Amino acid sequence: MNALTRPLEALGRETLHSLAGIGYAGMLLLESLYFTAVGWRIGQPLRLRSVFEQMRQIGVDALPIVTLLAMTIGIMLGIQFISALGEFGAQSQVVVAVAKSVTREFGALITAILVAGRSGSALAARIGSMSVSQEVDALAVMGIEPVRYLAAPALLAMLLMLPILTVFADAVSICGAALYSSPALNITPTAYLMQTLSLLTPGDIWQGVSKAAVFAVLITLIGVSTGFSVSGGAEGVGRATTRSVVLSICYIIVVDMIFSYFLNR
Repeated sequence: MNALTRPLEALGRETLHSLAGIGYAGMLLLESLYFTAVGWRIGQPLRLRSVFEQMRQIGVDALPIVTLLAMTIGIMLGIQFISALGEFGAQSQVVVAVAKSVTREFGALITAILVAGRSGSALAARIGSMSVSQEVDALAVMGIEPVRYLAAPALLAMLLMLPILTVFADAVSICGAALYSSPALNITPTAYLMQTLSLLTPGDIWQGVSKAAVFAVLITLIGVSTGFSVSGGAEGVGRATTRSVVLSICYIIVVDMIFSYFLNR
């Protein structure tokens, strides 16, 4: 009998643990928004210096790797679409195919995965180290709200920088596709870009930006909640960092699928 009930017990524990994690992340989101909006009224103002520092780490420092990956994605899409559409004699549709797929899907998805692996993991590791060394408890003893001090600046910076990085990645990817595809289409890169601009609509760009905003919230909440729940010393910090990256990427892909389903019906 125990052999039959043990898997059910484990499933129930994991389900409750997951629901508790979602509830905890929701409370972190509400508290972060609260301190951002009215923290200055209760003596817990949001530190703009921390926000700008997080914006630099999340956005500016990520520009080189975002540029490299976005350019690679653009060239890759150009190669694939020219090969696939060439079989049907529809190479002229490469421009619109690349433009729509980049702005609606790949720009936001690749940028979010990159930021999750780079900044989300760093956030989890930093807060986890502070939790292990009891610095988070020390902040609370001094009257400083840990959520206001650690989570709110990261959330605001992520909400600002991830959509900007996404638009930047869209532009770089389209330029990369133009460099590869324009000779195959017998047009100049400038003509390719002008045709892309004529085919894109504000809705295409807005779809990617709206995804990026949701991804920003997911990355921050997962990184912060994982960091705050660290236990077990340095080994626990390592596990939390890995868990943060894995969960962030999983949630990003699932949410992206849901977005794509409802926005492209």
